[in-house]
Amino acid sequence: MAEEVENNEEEKKEEGKKSNLMIIIIAGFLVLLLVIGGVLAFILSGGSEEQPDPAIEQSVEEGTQQKSTYRRKSSLTVGPMLEMETFIVNLLSENGRRYLKVRVNLELEDEELQEEVNTKIPVLRDIIIRIASSKTLEEISTEKGKEKFKDQIVSEINHNLQDGKINNVFFTDFVIQ
Repeated sequence: MAEEVENNEEEKKEEGKKSNLMIIIIAGFLVLLLVIGGVLAFILSGGSEEQPDPAIEQSVEEGTQQKSTYRRKSSLTVGPMLEMETFIVNLLSENGRRYLKVRVNLELEDEELQEEVNTKIPVLRDIIIRIASSKTLEEISTEKGKEKFKDQIVSEINHNLQDGKINNVFFTDFVIQ
């Protein structure tokens, strides 16, 4: 009787080992299927790149041009530059202890604008100081905030010019303290 109990225990252990082995085999097979499916999906999605609709591309491009018409398509070609002196202004804050030190270069539309801009340097400096001092730390510390800051400068300066326009503003020094 003791032998029968021993034999039954050994058979149960062997069956347990077989069932564990079977579970491992099935799990491995499922993992292999998932890997193969992922590879196939990657290959199929990469091989069939869709061409964008030209009408949609054109409308997106027109919207971008309308949003910021002064931006050039290629940043490698720039127009004549006017280097402004450094500006140090108090940022708008509750305690007034935040400062912005910024150096600005203005990209002119053409050389003919240089004469008008040179006569209006005090006006241009005033515009930049007014805009900069109306900003908070939160507004100008992000990339989007800096772009909005540039847009405002370009818009205000162009509003005060008669012979041409400013294409872009470049910050060559930008320190917040």
